[in-house]
Amino acid sequence: MTEHLIFKKGDDGIAEIIFNRPEKMNAIHRDMMVAIRDARRAINEDDDIRCVVVHGVGERAFCAGTDLTVLDSYKGAWAWRNRICYSTEFRRIKKPTIAAIKGWCVGGGLEIATNCDIRVSAPSGKLGAPEVKHGWLGGGGQTLMLTRLVGYGYASLICMTGDPIDAKEAARIGLVQVLTEEGAELSTAREIAGRIARHTAVATVTVKDGIRASLSSTLEPAARHENDLMIMAFAMGNQRAGIDTFKGRKE
Repeated sequence: MTEHLIFKKGDDGIAEIIFNRPEKMNAIHRDMMVAIRDARRAINEDDDIRCVVVHGVGERAFCAGTDLTVLDSYKGAWAWRNRICYSTEFRRIKKPTIAAIKGWCVGGGLEIATNCDIRVSAPSGKLGAPEVKHGWLGGGGQTLMLTRLVGYGYASLICMTGDPIDAKEAARIGLVQVLTEEGAELSTAREIAGRIARHTAVATVTVKDGIRASLSSTLEPAARHENDLMIMAFAMGNQRAGIDTFKGRKE
């Protein structure tokens, strides 16, 4: 474990993953990668967690991606290939995830945000993929998730130039879903998480699963998967929550 990655679970069904390295713009080192993987496992195994908020400490950055000094600690390309891909760990979280962004959100930080389900940003958010300027591309879903979120042209512009865009532009093209006032990004993310967390665990997980299936499947297989998820929820009796609520309103 490391003090630079905080994982906490509240009594309201909301968990938080917090990057706590503000002096380094919350850049990720190897111990943080391990802690992120451990947090992902804990979230997936805990039925009481309904939603996850991801954010960084300090005013300068959500996350600036990988601490570049880490790269020299790997013995070769094979070791790097077998690393813990921390941004992919966020895509593997089964519960809904919300990134609360302020300041720099670049490189692996942008990959973390795009691997979350919803992005909320303050106006100070600066989102970018500068890897091309360093001679490589992001390997944690950067080109894949950006293309799905904003389309071929905008993904090409962001990844090929390496230049950041501000939060207002990110919201305009659909990369950011909610643009807040400065300083309100975390409270807004927590408020949305609270609305999600009020639903049942089965509902939140199956809804996310259905949406994610659409990213990697054509329409008909994804539609069958969605229907199977609904049947599973009904087989577990999960529909009673909605029926009972409706009956209570009528009585």
